[in-house]
Amino acid sequence: MRKIGLIGGMSWYSTEFYYRRINKQVQRRANVMCSAPMILDNLNFCDLAKANTDQDWDRVAEVLVASAKRLEAGGATAILIGANSMHKVHDRVSAAVQVPVLHIADAVGQKMKTDGVESAALIGTRNVMAENWYRQRLVKHGVTLLPWEADDVEELDRIIYEELMAGQVVRNSERALKTMITEIDKDGADAVVLGCTELGMIVDTKANVLPIYDSAEIHADAGVDWIFGDAP
Repeated sequence: MRKIGLIGGMSWYSTEFYYRRINKQVQRRANVMCSAPMILDNLNFCDLAKANTDQDWDRVAEVLVASAKRLEAGGATAILIGANSMHKVHDRVSAAVQVPVLHIADAVGQKMKTDGVESAALIGTRNVMAENWYRQRLVKHGVTLLPWEADDVEELDRIIYEELMAGQVVRNSERALKTMITEIDKDGADAVVLGCTELGMIVDTKANVLPIYDSAEIHADAGVDWIFGDAP
C-alpha cells in the first residue's frame, strides 16, 4: 500500500471523518487487521478561516505549501487537502511538491461523470459556491451547474462557520438544508454536491429527494484508491 498525506484541521471534525473513512475502507478492502499508511498534518484553522483578501489567500497558500512539503518529506506519495474552500490555492500547493495533490472537485466530477449525472447544484461556503475556480473544475467533467442563489450562500456560510465548524448540529439548520435541496430538485437538478466537508453532519446523504455527492466521502475514497494503486 502507498502512503497518503492528509492536510487536516480545516475543521478537525471533517479531518476526523477523513481519518475514519480512509481507515475503514482500507480495512474493508484488505483485512480487519489493516489500517491506512497515512501522515496527518493538522493545521490550526484559526490562522486560515475566513480568508477574504488576496493577501489572506497568499498566507493560506504559504501555510498549505509548508504543510505539503512536510508530508512529502515524511514519505507521503500523494496528498489530500481536507477542505473544499482551501482548494482555492490547490495549484500553488501542487506546484510546490513533486507528489500529486488530489483535487477534491476532480474526484467529485469524475464520480458524477461515471454515474451519468448531467446537471447538479453545488452548495458549500461562499467561495466554493460563488467563485469560478471550483465550479469550472466540476464543469470540465461534463456536468452543468445550476446558478447559485445569494440567499442560500448567506445561510450556508452562517451554518458552516457558526455551527458546523464548532461541531454543532442544529435541528433548524437540518430543516433548512432539506428545504434547500427540495427547491433544487424542483429546479431540475440531477444531484447535489456537498461542497463543504462538514455538510454531511446535517445532510442525510442516503435518504434525500436527490442523489447527494458528499465531497469529503468521495475525496477520502480517492485517497484509498491511491493507497491501493488504483489511481495513476
